Amino acid sequence: MNAKPAFVYDAQRVWRDFPILSRQVHGKPLAFLDSAASSQRPASVIAAVDDYEKMHHANVHRGVHQLSQEATQMFEHARERVREFVNAASSREVIFTRGTTESVNLVAQSYARPRLQPGDEILLTGLEHHANIVPWQLVAEQTGAVVKAVPIDRRGVVDVADFARLMNDRTRIVAFAHVSNALGTVLPVREITQLAHARGAVVLVDGAQAVPHQRVDLQALGCDFYAFSAHKMYGPTGIGALIGRESLLEAMPPWQGGGDMILTVSFEKTTFNVLPFKFEAGTPNISGAVGMAAAIDYIDSLGIDRIHAHEQWLLESATRKLEAVPGLTIIGTAPEKAAVISFTLEGIHPHDLGTILDTEGVAVRTGHHCAMPVMDFFGVPATARASFACYSRESDIDALVAALGKAREVFG
Repeated sequence: MNAKPAFVYDAQRVWRDFPILSRQVHGKPLAFLDSAASSQRPASVIAAVDDYEKMHHANVHRGVHQLSQEATQMFEHARERVREFVNAASSREVIFTRGTTESVNLVAQSYARPRLQPGDEILLTGLEHHANIVPWQLVAEQTGAVVKAVPIDRRGVVDVADFARLMNDRTRIVAFAHVSNALGTVLPVREITQLAHARGAVVLVDGAQAVPHQRVDLQALGCDFYAFSAHKMYGPTGIGALIGRESLLEAMPPWQGGGDMILTVSFEKTTFNVLPFKFEAGTPNISGAVGMAAAIDYIDSLGIDRIHAHEQWLLESATRKLEAVPGLTIIGTAPEKAAVISFTLEGIHPHDLGTILDTEGVAVRTGHHCAMPVMDFFGVPATARASFACYSRESDIDALVAALGKAREVFG
């Protein structure tokens, strides 16, 4: 039996910071175990966005009046909070986007497309979310490049030796998830990055499932691009960040044209703005950035290392309890995992299982989790996925196990 962490982490107090978690679903207390899809928001984030909308809203970077100055200050403060949170080298390297998906597409189209030649290789892994597969397939079709994938084993682990074996002098880009959304596998970013750089390749990391759950230090990791989304880390939807190496961003052409990404425009020629504004065409999601900064403040108030330790304890507890459920198989058993458990229950399709769990107030994600190659590898159409967050409690795990017992009764 796993022991509780030595430090004091009051999960019930943290749970109370999230208003939505106190509601009932189908007359049952809500046990929210779908944070990997989109985490809930604490009251402090909701209040920060509300305050901006009520008292400070105006367009940024363009106005001399008081409200515009306030909105600009809040927006740029958010950029600096993002930089601090992941220890980026400069705020010029922090590009606000709609989220991880847009960030990957930006790199694929602005960095990769002008540089790739027929026969060049883009190396991914068998763990990837569709958002880190499809953009590379599109740019490969546009350039004649080739997409390859490092395989996974039956634990859901990517062997670094396989990375080394598949890299060659035609490898131009290596793109992979820091943490698998479908299985929770944590990849050794620094080690893979060093291998890629030794081959002259550029590295992009999908950090969407990492930043809410573990400390991320980009200067220590050494990757060239790192992307993540606010809604995975207790912030609003529709806002995220791409952190890029400044020298690479400087050499990249703008991806979209419009307001705020220009210095001068004439019908003969346009000169582009400096970083980071060159990649932020049009009016940005200002309230989203304010909410993202508030979410970072909230994470810092709890301590990312304390959150990580709490979630690892929950992962151990949930793994032990789920392994005791008859007919349940956990998919993805990497020795280093984030707090995600994908599973199947014998005789019940995951979609049916998710519906029954919902009637018991237990929210899990079912389906292929935008990771169809993972499902194909394990030979399953889908899985149910329970994912934990800073507000998750052991009672949520117990509610899941009890609901699984109800499902087994229904399907006999």
